[in-house]
Amino acid sequence: MTSQLPRGLTALIPQSQPSTPGQRAAAQLAHLREASLPIPVIAAAAELIAARLDDPDPVTRAAAGTVLARLTAALRAEASG
Repeated sequence: MTSQLPRGLTALIPQSQPSTPGQRAAAQLAHLREASLPIPVIAAAAELIAARLDDPDPVTRAAAGTVLARLTAALRAEASG
């Protein structure tokens, strides 16, 4: 029998079992200093993250709000610059 190893993005995120999407995002945000992405990717990410603002998990809602604020600030800076 083969063991089930994490795959994709989840494999890169340190986590305790069980963890919520917000807990995993919060762990990543703690280490984020700078990232460069094309504007369309930032805009798409902002739309996807916005859907998590109503998540039942309070940690996920808080992480989504923080990420959305950063993405929105990046979009505004690009638009004004």
